[in-house]
Amino acid sequence: MATNKKKILVTETMSPKARALLIERDDIELVEFPNLISAVDFEALLKQQAPIHGVALGATRFGEPELEASGDMKVVTRIGVGYDAVDVPALSRRKVPLMIAGSANSPSVAEQALFMMLTLAKRAVELHMLVKDGAWATRLGKLPYDLYGKTVLIIGFGRIGTRTAKRCLAMEMNVLVYDPYTPAAEIKAAGCEPVADLDAALPRADFVSIHCPKTPETVGMFNAARLKRMKQTAYLINTARGGIVEEAALYDALKSGRLAGAGLDVFEQEPPPFGHPLFELPNVIIAPHVAGVTREAVERMSEQTARNILSVLDGEPIRQNVINPDVLG
Repeated sequence: MATNKKKILVTETMSPKARALLIERDDIELVEFPNLISAVDFEALLKQQAPIHGVALGATRFGEPELEASGDMKVVTRIGVGYDAVDVPALSRRKVPLMIAGSANSPSVAEQALFMMLTLAKRAVELHMLVKDGAWATRLGKLPYDLYGKTVLIIGFGRIGTRTAKRCLAMEMNVLVYDPYTPAAEIKAAGCEPVADLDAALPRADFVSIHCPKTPETVGMFNAARLKRMKQTAYLINTARGGIVEEAALYDALKSGRLAGAGLDVFEQEPPPFGHPLFELPNVIIAPHVAGVTREAVERMSEQTARNILSVLDGEPIRQNVINPDVLG
């Protein structure tokens, strides 16, 4: 039977409050799908439910096949800020906006980056095991380090990088920033030191925290050559995207002692294969790509996603959250 309702597909992780914003409208019908649905099953679902007018994605890939299967897509949104799994040119060709959750999860990612710095510097995992294993007497052989007075190099000074810088400044750290797309004056105004040459800045840093998007320019940014430029006592933190750091090169640097440690929330392949070589190293802490997925962040991102969808359906897209604004005319 024909209906005037707009059909919106939402991932199961969308919060109840965000769902309420959508279902309180009598012109919207919601269809839920699993966050880890396979590409084949997702395309089949789109065809079965077509026409689909909007979708709120988690980790699911979306491109030309999905657009074709949808029938009448008006808006694609992510409950997050990364969009490397979305074929933006395909959306642009069909004049479909891609929208992200703005700054909704940036405080959470910044906190995770600082947490990983502290966990590594304070040797939290090692000291925890030392006490549990009855090796109290050896504690002075595993002294932790302070963040106070140390230098951190932040890669990328966007929503997350700026917040990470604020937290590092509060720890009384020296903050260097590498971001070729942000004016030096803006970085200085935030109390940080802009650096134009990444390779020259790396030997100065006690911590390197990555907060840039994954693009052809940044894939493999931290390869063997770059890692060799870092201090032997330095730590590398990646809460951005897998693939920016070459994991084989990182493993070699950590295993050989050329690098003190690493904190990784993201991997080249997600989930990473069981028995990944990095898992065996005592100077690595890992998380399953959840830096921006705290309880509070999911609420904020979900609600912003719902508002993004409504803004397009109502003909007034929230422009600052649109990745491909050229489609808006």
